[in-house]
Amino acid sequence: MGDQGAAEEVRAAGTVLWEPTEIGVQVALVHRPKYDDWSFPKGKLDPGEHPLMAAVREVAEETALRITLGRRLPPVRYAHGGLPKRVDYWIATTASTLSAFAPGTEIDEVAWLAPKAAATRLSYEQDVQTLAEFKAGPKQTVPLIVIRHASAGSKAQWQKSDASRPLDSRGASEALALADLLRCFGAAARVVSAPAERCVATVRPYAESIGAVVEIEAAFGVGLNGSANPDPAVAAARLAADSRPVVICGHRENLPALLDAAYAALDAQVSLGKPLRKAEFAVLHRAEGKLAALERYHPDGDALVMPVRSWLPELVSSRRP
Repeated sequence: MGDQGAAEEVRAAGTVLWEPTEIGVQVALVHRPKYDDWSFPKGKLDPGEHPLMAAVREVAEETALRITLGRRLPPVRYAHGGLPKRVDYWIATTASTLSAFAPGTEIDEVAWLAPKAAATRLSYEQDVQTLAEFKAGPKQTVPLIVIRHASAGSKAQWQKSDASRPLDSRGASEALALADLLRCFGAAARVVSAPAERCVATVRPYAESIGAVVEIEAAFGVGLNGSANPDPAVAAARLAADSRPVVICGHRENLPALLDAAYAALDAQVSLGKPLRKAEFAVLHRAEGKLAALERYHPDGDALVMPVRSWLPELVSSRRP
C-alpha cells in the first residue's frame, strides 16, 4: 500500500472516540492488562489493510462499538520492539455507548471520561497531546467527499458514446473498495454523480450498501470533446452548504472547478496540490459552514492530510509498548 512509510515501520490506527453527554463531552479510553496502561483504542494494520478500515475495525474489536470517522489527527510516532511505529488517529463518534463489550485478555475495561479526567488517566504523554489536538479543533464535522471516477479503460478504444464507457475490471474493484472506505465516514450520505456511467458506477456500490439512490447532476458532466461543462460551481456550492454528508463523483476535467467552488462556499483558501488520481477522493470536513480539515485518500492505501490551520506537530516519543 502507498504511504506506508519505510518497510520496517510498524503501522497502526485508532481513534479519539467521543460522545456528548448532559455533563459535557466524554472520550473513550481502554485499559490493556498486559501493560497495565490506559490509551485510546487502536491496533496494528493487518497485511494490505487500509488505515481507515483498520481504525474502524480496531475500535470495534476493542470496544464492540461501530463508529464514524471525523477529521484526522496528527500521527504519533514512537519506538516499539526496536522498530519505528506510526499510529494514525481520527476523531470518531458512535451512535450509542451501549455495546456488547466483554472484558478480555487484550482489553479488560473501557472508560468514558471527561477530557480533563482522561488527560490524567492516560499513560503516555503523546496521548495527552493527541487529546489536546482533539480539543483544539471542531469535534463534530460533516464530510463532503469528492471522488474522481475509477479506472475506465481507454477512451480511444471505446467505440460508443464516451458517456457510456464503463469501468474496467480494475475500476470495478476500486469501486467496491471505495464503498468500504466511504462507509468509514458515515452511512447516511447523499450520493451525487456526474451523468457518465463510469462516474455513476464508481459510487453505485457505496450507494447500494447504504440504501441510497445515486443522484445525477448534469452540471458535473463533460462535453462531447471531453471538455468540462461551463460552470459546475453553483451546484458544487449548493452541495457544500448541505448540512448532510455528501459524496460527489466527477471527472478530472471539472474536479478543480468543483473543488474551488466548494472551498469558496466554505470560506477556505486551500488547494489539494496535485490532481486527484482515478478512484482517489478528497474529504472536506465541514463545521459550522467552514472548512475544518482537508484530507485525501486512495483505495491502495495512500493517505495525505492537507492542513487547513496549523495543526500540532507530529507527536514523538522515544519508547512505548
